[in-house]
Amino acid sequence: MITLSPDEFSQLARHIESISGINLDRSKAYLIETRLSRLVRELGLTSFRELHSRSVADLSRSIQKKIIDAITTGETLFFRDNAPYELLQHKILPDFIDARTRQKRIPSTLRVWSAACSTGQEIYSIAMILKEQMPTTGRFSTRLLATDISDAAIAKASLGKYNSIEIERGLPREKLQRYFSRDLDSWKIRDEIRAMVSYQKLNLLEDFSRLGKFDVIFCRNVAIYFSGETKTQLFRRLENALEPDGCLIIGSTESLTGVTTRFVSKKYHQTYYYQLPG
Repeated sequence: MITLSPDEFSQLARHIESISGINLDRSKAYLIETRLSRLVRELGLTSFRELHSRSVADLSRSIQKKIIDAITTGETLFFRDNAPYELLQHKILPDFIDARTRQKRIPSTLRVWSAACSTGQEIYSIAMILKEQMPTTGRFSTRLLATDISDAAIAKASLGKYNSIEIERGLPREKLQRYFSRDLDSWKIRDEIRAMVSYQKLNLLEDFSRLGKFDVIFCRNVAIYFSGETKTQLFRRLENALEPDGCLIIGSTESLTGVTTRFVSKKYHQTYYYQLPG
């Protein structure tokens, strides 16, 4: 494997943060070395310094995309941590239906955004819950959006095809039987669930006001990789993307304390979520 020098780490770490927002300290040098050494060889290069130079000079940004795909490949699974899905099913969804009925905003559409969808397990977990819990009278409908910075992640998520190991990680047996079908040695999500979701590539560092407003935003285990100022700017933009009575859900180990004062923390059982004041 090609060795990463301290200077090359600093150079690439700054580059990665500039194109993705991901802040890597020196303890993550192994991550750059292991995940990008294959790309160095694939491009016929001899060093990480050369990879950086080529990426900066590449006007097509194809090398940047490959770097992002390699660095952002993370752990994900169906119904991860489960508590946010319990929150959605038993608190957020009933409150939405009650509020829209009282406000006589009928018909009404529930808009949900998975802001860093990775390979799709989160948004499909959400879709399965909504499929089972949303009224089917025509008074309510759903629009689900999944975005990610990685082209490879978006491609896999939109395909909705998973191997046995990915399926076994978090997916209840009854949901596997109800919402997936066999595809050779893999499982593919059924069209009725897949059609509920639309996918877009999106860098959360950029303006996303064009997406409109959402009733629920899942932005879990993303901001932990950002520096303080980048994190603050992200949540300010998320504030503007949330409906007045909408809910923001972040990771179970994350907190907005010291990041922003623009959200009010709420608790349902042992799960925290955030809303706008008032």
